[in-house]
Amino acid sequence: AAVTQEMPCSPDLPPNRTATRGLRVCSCTAATLPAAARWAQVRSAGPPYPGAVNASDPSTRWNRSTQVVAAGRPDRVPDAEVGPSISLSSTYVASTEAGARGYARFGNRTWEALEEALGLLEGGTALSFASGMAAVSAALELTPPGGVVVVPDGAYNTTLSLAEHLAASGRIALRRVPLADTDAVVDALDGRDGPAATLWLESPTNPLLDVAEIGVLCEAARARGVLTVVDNTFATPLLQRPLALGADVVVHSVTKFLAGHSDVVMGAAITEDEELAERLLRERTLRGAVPGPFEAWLALRGLRTLALRLERSQTSAGVLAARLAEHPAVSRVRYPGLPDDPGHARAAAQMDGFGAIVSIEVRGGASAADAVQGGTGLWTPATSLGGVESLLERRRRQPAEPITVPVGLVRLSVGIEDVEDLWADLCEALDASQR
Repeated sequence: AAVTQEMPCSPDLPPNRTATRGLRVCSCTAATLPAAARWAQVRSAGPPYPGAVNASDPSTRWNRSTQVVAAGRPDRVPDAEVGPSISLSSTYVASTEAGARGYARFGNRTWEALEEALGLLEGGTALSFASGMAAVSAALELTPPGGVVVVPDGAYNTTLSLAEHLAASGRIALRRVPLADTDAVVDALDGRDGPAATLWLESPTNPLLDVAEIGVLCEAARARGVLTVVDNTFATPLLQRPLALGADVVVHSVTKFLAGHSDVVMGAAITEDEELAERLLRERTLRGAVPGPFEAWLALRGLRTLALRLERSQTSAGVLAARLAEHPAVSRVRYPGLPDDPGHARAAAQMDGFGAIVSIEVRGGASAADAVQGGTGLWTPATSLGGVESLLERRRRQPAEPITVPVGLVRLSVGIEDVEDLWADLCEALDASQR
């Protein structure tokens, strides 16, 4: 029998667990159980439950391009809706059933449809969050107080800013490493000042597109008892599945490729580990980091076309990257799909494609890069990525951007427009930047 630790009931906090098997809930009636505890009861019984993967479900054997379309649908019964509807209720009729939602901060059937789809795609239990950073924050909270977090020296700047904020308060300690240097990352897991607690990976990284050796690093982390979190936003589960490579938790900015239309702010965290899923659920519930039902519905609708959008965008990105490598205004192209890119071999080994983000370094530094950003007519200068429209941005204009990012670097998020129109527009801006 598993060892458990019990705490008194509160409106939100379920009993703590110290083992991954079994769960005893405090001796109150089912009608008064906190909703989060009721969810924990359902989870401890195993799938099916919202956001989980049931290995006996035939959908687990479908191609992922089919799963994005078919997962998260209502039960197929006569006269049922084909797609999930939006549930806007803030509360529910009281129930004594285990796993009842009880209140909208604990569960919503529109989220659950999206979570089912994301869980199937990534191969774990999915939880949706109010934003990508809400998911990142919940994942960082898995680090014990004072624990060392190994982070890339070049990655999404808000993730690094949050980590620095937590380090300044003493909540965690930080250890920065060049992500592409596998030996350096492994060495950082040990460290001169003590072992790490969490390894934070992003692959490919934002915006340098460095590629981590995910499988090797996850194996090294697991051997040392280090938790591994992978931000899979750039790759999406269609191109890369970090849980299958050994990661403990995957996070996404659903805002980006998954939703894909620049009209949603949302995040997600996925794990195969039941205890980690419960801890992430507790973080979401207690901190109120829940998504809106309408946002969840929009994200799921956007997810339906992910395979088509990504295929188009990725193909165009490859064409543009090859042409940009020959353009005289460009000193360097960063794209793992190019054969001479430092991350090409790793990406080819662990990914099913190279993605739709390309970064270029413009000759002439910041002023020339600014001229490119301001000189396009089709490409939109904006800070996000992963939508149907093509966006570009000089990243070092952001005050929090790491100094490892060159001042003249422009990140390109390739959309689904005609590639020749995109090339002509970009060429004109690049040519003008050198005058």
